[in-house]
Amino acid sequence: QAPLVESGGDLVQAGGSLRLSCKAPRTILSVFVANTMGWYRQFPGSERELVALITPAGETRYADSVLGRFTVSRDNGKRMVYLQMNSLKPEDTAVYFCYAQHPSQLETWGRGTQVTISS
Repeated sequence: QAPLVESGGDLVQAGGSLRLSCKAPRTILSVFVANTMGWYRQFPGSERELVALITPAGETRYADSVLGRFTVSRDNGKRMVYLQMNSLKPEDTAVYFCYAQHPSQLETWGRGTQVTISS
């Protein structure tokens, strides 16, 4: 099983909402709590770009393009990270990847989930 497992990707109309979920089934709780978690996305032919991060303390960081529309959150007890996406635009269409960074700087990625927004 992959270390990070995303779900929730779908095809929705512009203006709609989606909630992505990411589970870390193989991560022990003490490690998960220490990780910075987040989401990146990748457009066809492009590098992955940051969407949102959430630190162990709950501090968040967003890409300018999603600020005010997307919200990242975490449930440490369930070892879950979420990305609530509202007011979706066609330009949000991408593969979304769950991301974890340990304090040692070790990075872990999920396999991605496709989000498609129709105009």
